[in-house]
Amino acid sequence: MKILTITSLFPNAADPKHGVFIETRLKQLRKRYPDAEITVIAPVPWFPFKSSLFGQYSLFARAPYFEKRGEMPVYHPRYVVLPKVGMTLAPKTMAFVLYRQIKALMAEGYEFDLIDGHYFYPDGVAIAEVAKKLNKPFTVTARGSDINLIPQYETPRRQIQDVFHASNHNLAVCEALRQEMIALGAAPEKVSASRNGVDLDLFSFADEQQQREVRQQLKLPLERPVILSVGLLIERKGHHLVIEAMKAHPEAQLLIAGMGPDKSRLKRLVKKLHLSNRVTFLGALSQPELARYFQASDLSVLASSREGWANVLLESMASGTPVVATNIWGTPEVVKARAAGLLVERNSRDIAAAIGLLLNSRFPRAETRQYAEQFSWDETTDQLYRLFSELLGYDRHGGNSSYRGTETDMNDKEVAV
Repeated sequence: MKILTITSLFPNAADPKHGVFIETRLKQLRKRYPDAEITVIAPVPWFPFKSSLFGQYSLFARAPYFEKRGEMPVYHPRYVVLPKVGMTLAPKTMAFVLYRQIKALMAEGYEFDLIDGHYFYPDGVAIAEVAKKLNKPFTVTARGSDINLIPQYETPRRQIQDVFHASNHNLAVCEALRQEMIALGAAPEKVSASRNGVDLDLFSFADEQQQREVRQQLKLPLERPVILSVGLLIERKGHHLVIEAMKAHPEAQLLIAGMGPDKSRLKRLVKKLHLSNRVTFLGALSQPELARYFQASDLSVLASSREGWANVLLESMASGTPVVATNIWGTPEVVKARAAGLLVERNSRDIAAAIGLLLNSRFPRAETRQYAEQFSWDETTDQLYRLFSELLGYDRHGGNSSYRGTETDMNDKEVAV
């Protein structure tokens, strides 16, 4: 089974945390089903300057054009995104570079059976165009804002609806997104919920004694509650609400993991609320580093306004650390038991109250870990492999795909770059 994964949400050497959840899914699929050969095309917006003066944009310029991530070859062709017209033009410019990259690979002898796409706009729209020209089957997985935000714009909504019908199957990372896709016009029988899992080895369990040992290693207070908030430093992740909630818990220490454009604003808020000695900004953490901070924490908080399926919730629980999370989209599908944590409305008062409840009536960390263990990757990778096999007529005993077609030419002049 030869899979070509296409998505703009994928890590690269310059930005190793970007879309790491998709890379993890592919690694888990490959680990459980070694016959699945995976190549990735992860297009990156074109940007001319590598200087860090340009912030997040400079990462686009610094991304390599090719790299090996584990066993997977990953290509990062550039596509043009123009100000003001970027949203409507991006599917065309992305389709142009995808087709050009695929043609170059095919000229070198590369073959593939199907396209595994992630994110419906612009990625899914571009993938649908390329798959049609190559006469290849394809799936697209919805991740969150591609379904719960972008369709409010008329043209993208219509294009996403076209992808629903053109794809061989559609996937969503939670049931809430699946239902929203159906409401937007996707045929129910062509949409499946395919949740993310958690790497139970990487995010390993720490009992109460091990928690203290990790705290000592990280030079964190041993006798004060430690609260962790993880995510990009942007309004949508709600770190400001968690900071405000700390006013009600003068005994607690807050750790914020992540980087982003709101860092200065959040630091000003900390200073304004006189919390400088109780709030620490950790910066961007690698996955192994993050796992240790989850182990060291008493609870973690996710105050997002939008989430499809928040991996950090499972990562926290797998470490033995319960969560406080806003009651949005797929989050209720993750936090379904008291040992997992509490769901709240998105305001600092309710967040503060939930923090108090968890700190005052703690479940054993082992029960939180046990809850998380039901979210291993096995069920999801089995589902994905079964779906891809069915789409290809794959006999699961080494047989080749029965899906074949003739490539039709793609007129490069159709795309204005």
